[in-house]
Amino acid sequence: MEFKISQLAEACNVNKETIRYYERKSLIPKPYRNNSGYRIYGGATVKRINFIKKMQDLGFSLSEIHKLLGVVDKDSDRCQDMYQFVSEKQQDIEKKIRELQLIQKVLNELKACCPEEKDLYACPIIEKVIEGGEQKGGTG
Repeated sequence: MEFKISQLAEACNVNKETIRYYERKSLIPKPYRNNSGYRIYGGATVKRINFIKKMQDLGFSLSEIHKLLGVVDKDSDRCQDMYQFVSEKQQDIEKKIRELQLIQKVLNELKACCPEEKDLYACPIIEKVIEGGEQKGGTG
């Protein structure tokens, strides 16, 4: 299937400038141009843009995604130090998971403090947060 840039943008739920930017950054291959000068993209570009967007949603930067796409593109330059890159990214993700688990624990504790029909001015959640801040020696 072939797409003009506006069709591709719609199919991938991005704007045309995003597609042009991805081209400039070599995240997607340069399209061929038809006789009228329109950029024409193949169906594989839809998959590639969807991959890029999914990886961004997961917290990967565009430079990290570019490096990962080096594997797909069989680009030996971008694949250099891939083991180190993957190891560091894995450690970063494991740290984020621990931080999110801590936030989840705190939120569960705060939620348990909150009676269902208590007056807003006597909110135990706010009191708990204030107490927690004072216990850590924070003065503001």
